[in-house]
Amino acid sequence: MVETDVVIVGAGPVGLFQVFELGLLGLRAHLVDAMPQAGGQCAELYPDKPIYDIPALPVCGARELIERLQQQIAPFAPQFHLGQTITALRARPDGRFELGTSTGLRLQCGAVVIAAGLGAFEPRRLALPAAAGFEGQALHYQVRDAVALAGQEIVIAGGGDSALDWALTLAETAAGVVLVHRSQKFKAAPASVARMHALCEAQRMQFLEGEIIGLEGTPPRLRALRVQTRAGLTTRIEAQQLLVFWGLHPRLGPIADWGLALEKHQIAVDTARFETSIPGVYAVGDINTYPGKKKLILSGFHEAALAAFAVKERLSPGEKVHLQYTTTSPLLHRRLHVQPDLAGLDVPD
Repeated sequence: MVETDVVIVGAGPVGLFQVFELGLLGLRAHLVDAMPQAGGQCAELYPDKPIYDIPALPVCGARELIERLQQQIAPFAPQFHLGQTITALRARPDGRFELGTSTGLRLQCGAVVIAAGLGAFEPRRLALPAAAGFEGQALHYQVRDAVALAGQEIVIAGGGDSALDWALTLAETAAGVVLVHRSQKFKAAPASVARMHALCEAQRMQFLEGEIIGLEGTPPRLRALRVQTRAGLTTRIEAQQLLVFWGLHPRLGPIADWGLALEKHQIAVDTARFETSIPGVYAVGDINTYPGKKKLILSGFHEAALAAFAVKERLSPGEKVHLQYTTTSPLLHRRLHVQPDLAGLDVPD
């Protein structure tokens, strides 16, 4: 049995930052994530995609963001349990919790924070008999290494932000890019759609309205695709790589069986403590919902800070939890293992 103060379900950006906020309050955390590495959907689906709305970072890739967060939480020595999911949650009579994972690990803690993003998720796959033979080599549902795609003939399927973003990005380095979507209506940002059409007019990429109906090649090497157009004609497109971005099947997985109050497959929380309907269980990031909820990494960071104070109050009943600042607090400096230069700061005696 592993004992700790808090178990965090999910090791994405918000789950990692939750470690930091808990650590500032002197609380130890263990993280459990189904992925084999930290980073969650952010790093798994678009590791090199630029992010522009992280405070003080004008631009950074998802992978870089995860690396920075891991560096930030290093002073608190969090323990990671990756490649496994929480399969059971039980409240003990003493107010603590026992959790079990898919690998047989058992944990005990005083509070649980669910930061599982969209929950367990799977990409919507290409429903063709031959597709499985190409997966991982020529057929991809996320881009792990954009550099490896340079100089290749690429077909991208989808009409959302991921499909358009990668089409625009890879058009700069690929030998050719063809975007295939079932209609002229896109879910992507209008600016991205406009830029895609501009690149098509400049003959730097192509757009084809239709459905993929066949793959040609000897797995795992892809030679071409067959696309049925809206007019009913079949077109053959030579391609070495196929990227399919048809979205995800979000699933709460075992979390749905924990007895939490749910709203449209999301966990309902209050906005003061980000506590769920089960006292001592909190939810932050994309997996929660409340009036005015915005699914932004920035919002998740804010939620993690407030949830940390709520957890501290729960684990230290009757003790006043003071707000301290990392700029001036000697206690926080010790927890962060830093010796800041206080020269020039107006620090009260």
